Amino acid sequence: MTPSPPEQPLSLRPDEVHLWAVEPERVTEPRLLAAYLALLDEDERERRLRFRFEKHRHQFLVSHALVRVTLSRYAPIPPEAWRFVTNAYGRPELSGEAPPRLRFNLSHTDGMAVCAVALDVDVGADVEDSKRPGQTVELANSFFAPVEVAALHALPPERQRERFFDYWTLKESYIKARGAGLSLPLEQFAFHLEPGESPRISFDPRMRDEPESWQFVQVRLSEQHPAAVAVRRARGLPLTVRCQRTVPLAGDTPPWFVSGG
Repeated sequence: MTPSPPEQPLSLRPDEVHLWAVEPERVTEPRLLAAYLALLDEDERERRLRFRFEKHRHQFLVSHALVRVTLSRYAPIPPEAWRFVTNAYGRPELSGEAPPRLRFNLSHTDGMAVCAVALDVDVGADVEDSKRPGQTVELANSFFAPVEVAALHALPPERQRERFFDYWTLKESYIKARGAGLSLPLEQFAFHLEPGESPRISFDPRMRDEPESWQFVQVRLSEQHPAAVAVRRARGLPLTVRCQRTVPLAGDTPPWFVSGG
């Protein structure tokens, strides 16, 4: 199986984000996995082997193949030829001969990996497994903004876990778009969620950011996989998120569209 870029790169408008999703655990064909491994550079292969459990090595392999194959949809560069650098907080960014306008962000969890692609704007994506074990709502008291904690606990108990993941995916998408990771205090910015409206963000003055500079879109990729996309783009301008499931190097399903905020 020889990877190659598409003959005609996909078009991507400034008012779009493309979100490509794969379910890593469903990708098991040995020839396909061998092709994925051949795409990775030496650093990625070493990082993959640092994971203790095979499950996590598998997720790393499929998700990083997703990034490389996805990027090659938008530029005449073979998947194995992409080069990456990381910023001071560990966010990977394109380097080398990469098109200067192309931006991406990767997120993965048990059962799902996503790669968001945009032009000229900071973009962040997060996907979570809402069925995962461990604390969820309990974490909000320590890490969320007071207005989020109050809104969360005002809900009936049976709705609080779902709302926790709404907040968590949005917060993760924002800090990933900023490229600063958890160096940004989660309690210093808050999301406001109203039925039928796009998520809004507000900031503590210490954050030195402008709410009107951001748009956020929530996506449900499966019953247990909520996701969110953050784009540094003026609120009020049209934004469309196009979601598409794929198996890298194997095939895609028809896309569906989600309007933005």
